[in-house]
Amino acid sequence: MENKVLHYSVMPQEVLELLRPAAELKSSLMIDCTLGEGGHSELFLKTFPELQLVGLDRDNEILERTRYRLAPFNNRVTIINTWFDDFFTKPDMYELSGQPTCILFDLGISIFHYEASGRGFSFNKDEPLDMRLNNEEGITAEFVVNTYGKDQLADVIYQYGEERYSRRISAAICKRRGTKAVQTSADLADIIKGAVPRDYRYGRIHPATRTFQALRIEVNGELNRIEQTLDRAIELLKPGGRIAVISFHSLEDRIVKQTFKRLAKGCVCPPEAPRCVCDGVAAVKLLHKKPFRASEEEITVNPASRSAKLRGVEKL
Repeated sequence: MENKVLHYSVMPQEVLELLRPAAELKSSLMIDCTLGEGGHSELFLKTFPELQLVGLDRDNEILERTRYRLAPFNNRVTIINTWFDDFFTKPDMYELSGQPTCILFDLGISIFHYEASGRGFSFNKDEPLDMRLNNEEGITAEFVVNTYGKDQLADVIYQYGEERYSRRISAAICKRRGTKAVQTSADLADIIKGAVPRDYRYGRIHPATRTFQALRIEVNGELNRIEQTLDRAIELLKPGGRIAVISFHSLEDRIVKQTFKRLAKGCVCPPEAPRCVCDGVAAVKLLHKKPFRASEEEITVNPASRSAKLRGVEKL
């Protein structure tokens, strides 16, 4: 099997240093919640010879590539084909060698999905409109664009893509599907390009970027999965352990930032309360005030890292 690595792991050294204290704890167990092609995991396994690792990913096709890459560490690696929210909802289903000391979420979509999956993630390719990270279950992007009502589709594009021309794009899609179903990524990209104003069509980013992001999030339920998981992950984490999250757009980062801030605050009394009556106790401490960003050097090598933000907390 050809196993050329397509994905550059984002901020690998920053992630390593952020999670290093937890990875060096006795009987260290790391959970890589978005294993992908295994770049971050390989770095940790090489750096910490005693580290045990559990890698999660719902895409079995990409896991076949990753199993090959991590084969040299086979006795220290357990790979599980599952969504990370399912894993943390049902941790008793899996035999873990103690509590995890470090947990990593890299919420970006692997370059593999854009370049080699054939599932319509990229507006630069002519592929079936699928966009499922697990292509064995759930609705497809083709289903969304061909069956959602005009207002519902516009809301998805606006809420998950923050696309200001969502109404125009939705109307154009609905008009096209009235005569012919929208079935490929190239078809959809052409419809979007024709729906937006000329200056937006030739702007800084491709006019289909935000719509494709929105459809991918809708198809895979990405934001709901993050929101449901962070609290459970911190509950499972060993005291003194650390969690790092890499997000790639404002919607993801907002959830991570607000969750970490809430858990670090502890008290949930309203601001007008004269004193704390909830007896809330902080569960974590923030490891830095502002998120880490990729360096200019990294961005030059890996342009996809430009929008990445890295946040971390330590469990108290």
